[in-house]
Amino acid sequence: MNLLSVLPLAFVMVAGPQVVSAIFLAASRDPRRSSVAYLAGATLGMLVALTVWYGVFRLVRHSAGNGTRDNGSRHLIDWIVLALLLVLMVITFLRRKRNQPPGWMRRLEDPKPAFAFGLGVVLFLAMPSDEVTMASVAGSLAGHDRPWWHLLPFLVLTVLLLALPLLALVLLGGRAERMLPKVRDWSDAHSWIISELVILIFVAIVGSDLA
Repeated sequence: MNLLSVLPLAFVMVAGPQVVSAIFLAASRDPRRSSVAYLAGATLGMLVALTVWYGVFRLVRHSAGNGTRDNGSRHLIDWIVLALLLVLMVITFLRRKRNQPPGWMRRLEDPKPAFAFGLGVVLFLAMPSDEVTMASVAGSLAGHDRPWWHLLPFLVLTVLLLALPLLALVLLGGRAERMLPKVRDWSDAHSWIISELVILIFVAIVGSDLA
């Protein structure tokens, strides 16, 4: 298991209300301030969650290995990660069809930066799918004795994906304003398929490591 193998899970992190919120904010009345606040909140939320999960799995490995770094403790964590990925697949499948967007999304048309910041924190700390994804990433890296900073490229890639609507607005201007609603609708309807494919690839990676 290496750093590059966990990076695709960043696409799973942003699929759903995370990227939809980023698009709403990029089309709001004050897109730059609101989007930057949202990205800052998301960064903080992910940094806290990834660090906590990394510490938990380091403790699990240390306890299971009785203080040693043996294959038994590493395989135990791999099995835990595999179970988490299967749970994530079920969550992603169940969330594939949505009715009306939640009420808080209506506030994204004219949000305060403080609200956008809090939304970024909450979406990445309280969403079950993101918690399971971050636990899988942290568990994979901690279980294979990778240093904590290996979490950072995953975090940075996730934030960059969230920043794409704002970057499109800055670079494309009016064209982005017309394009973003279409991207939002497509993402809300089809992003679960991409998520499932990415999860399947990571399941295969973890499974091959257990074989």
